[in-house]
Amino acid sequence: MNSRTRSPSPAAGGPSPAPAARRSPAQVRIIGGKWKRTPLPVLDAEGLRPTPDRVRETLFNWLGQDMSGLACLDLFAGSGALGFEAASRGAVQVTMVEANPRVAKQLRDNQYRLDAQQIRIVQGDAFATAAQMPASSFDVVFLDPPFAQDWLRPALEHAARLSRPGGAVYVETDRALNGPDAPVPAALEIVRHARAGAVHFHLLQHRTT
Repeated sequence: MNSRTRSPSPAAGGPSPAPAARRSPAQVRIIGGKWKRTPLPVLDAEGLRPTPDRVRETLFNWLGQDMSGLACLDLFAGSGALGFEAASRGAVQVTMVEANPRVAKQLRDNQYRLDAQQIRIVQGDAFATAAQMPASSFDVVFLDPPFAQDWLRPALEHAARLSRPGGAVYVETDRALNGPDAPVPAALEIVRHARAGAVHFHLLQHRTT
């Protein structure tokens, strides 16, 4: 869901080709933990493209199946697939940020349905909300901003500040985070990368030194 191009604007070479739109499914299914196989309704909203099951499965293999005691931030929550998955696997605190009021309401409905008291849903702008959060607040930060927006650099900068040393940052993009123009802050390093169709997904770690 990101525009990962590192040109500040699409001026010189023209805009990058947009990835093909992916229609939002009617539901997502939690794939692990105490709510395993539980389906959650998903609105058909513009730009909403839940992380596919096989990508989530790989991600939580990377992170470890047990998220017990961890604090997580899903900064562009959308369907909530990542945040609910983390909570299902034992995360003690999951903050989901979503700007779209209809989508945020659906997240609250799903939270109520699961009685997921460890989840906090914030309706508002992702960057304004992140700027108000204390530094080093989270063990895991999930980033899946819209591919059509050039939001990846500021999103990663917020993630670098909000993640704890040794913590993890997950990023979905429309291209690999590599090369000299990659927007990865010095505090983060890429430790895993894979691709599923048009989506690249990465696991970054907050450097301890």
